[in-house]
Amino acid sequence: MSDEKKSILKKLGPGLITGAADDDPSGIATYSQAGAMFGFGLLWTLFLSYPLMVGVQAISARIGRVTGHGLATNIRKHYPVWLLYIIVSLLLVANTINIAANVAAMGEALKILVGGPALFYSLCFGIASLLLQIFVPYVRYVRILKWLTFALLAYVATVFVIHVPWWEVLKQTVMPPISLEPKYLTTVVAILGTTISPYLFFWQASQEVEDIIAAKDDKPLLQAPLQASDNLQRIKLDTLVGMGLSNAVAFFIILTAAITLYQQGGKEIQSATEAAEALRPVAGDFAFWVFAGGIIGTGLLSVPVLAGSAAYAMAGTFHWKNSLEKEPRAAKKFYAIIAGATLMGCGLCFLPIDPFEALYWSAVVNGVVAVPVIVIMMLMASNSEIMGDFVISGKLKLLGWGCAVMMMLAVLAMFILSET
Repeated sequence: MSDEKKSILKKLGPGLITGAADDDPSGIATYSQAGAMFGFGLLWTLFLSYPLMVGVQAISARIGRVTGHGLATNIRKHYPVWLLYIIVSLLLVANTINIAANVAAMGEALKILVGGPALFYSLCFGIASLLLQIFVPYVRYVRILKWLTFALLAYVATVFVIHVPWWEVLKQTVMPPISLEPKYLTTVVAILGTTISPYLFFWQASQEVEDIIAAKDDKPLLQAPLQASDNLQRIKLDTLVGMGLSNAVAFFIILTAAITLYQQGGKEIQSATEAAEALRPVAGDFAFWVFAGGIIGTGLLSVPVLAGSAAYAMAGTFHWKNSLEKEPRAAKKFYAIIAGATLMGCGLCFLPIDPFEALYWSAVVNGVVAVPVIVIMMLMASNSEIMGDFVISGKLKLLGWGCAVMMMLAVLAMFILSET
């Protein structure tokens, strides 16, 4: 590999992992459902969400890199503590439910691939993820997460084993058949809620802080403004690529489900593993294996992001020592949250809870939490007392506020539609 390619790969980190983690098993289920029920009719949503995702994730990364603190710490320093308590409590609940759904999906995926007890597999996946976070230093662990992003290519591969009517795909993407039916609008809200989630904001900001800690010559930009040019360019590239990967994979998942399941008469998908099983009779064994295998890879990537973002938020709220670079005995409370969220998520798999219903309510919580978090991020990123000379302006400000408005409308639509 050339030095130039190595340099580009080194620049990809927090944004790449954040984008890849967005396509977790619960997201896969949502995208599969969209394609199976509405064909190509919802592909347009991914082109709408991409620039907004890039904007809000880049802003969260900037806050972390400029101040040297994660979002929770910054909120605690500059805003009412009761607001932070509410946000972090809801985030912890939503993340735990998502962890449960994701480890359950990984267990089911391995079961349909090799047979055996799904619950046991789920527990093993959860514990393995927890042990990696606790005992593998951040610099090495982040490399593992980077390699896991290749699992997303499984969903690109499935498209190459089926016939794709590209002209029809292009036509319906550019001129979508918009519907005002409640089920269509609810699915639009679900896609937006899946792609723009508050745990991703907390994670990416905290990973920028982790990168400062890991590189001994790096400092927050407020202390080392000469490092700004390289780091802000890196954040821009990292976020563009990471969110681009996230949306491209979501596009291919919807496309695969549309071509196979929708054209077979339409089918409601309740989980990511159900989508894999439904593909087998219409797309063949290869599509089934790569789709199911991808569920495991993306689950292994998303669980540490969910648990880690909850731990960063809690640690910032209560001013605990926190870093994946620290040994567990040096940040006991931080690692206790990671362990608690992961193990509680695993425990929920053993309860008689409808996973699809749980995911719906976690999406509701995420949608509700996203709005105030984005608004607070925008206020912080525009405040020179917090960001110094690195306040945002222009396109970033437009994208950030645009994302806040869109998510607020999505939440209102979700509540209105739930009443109909």
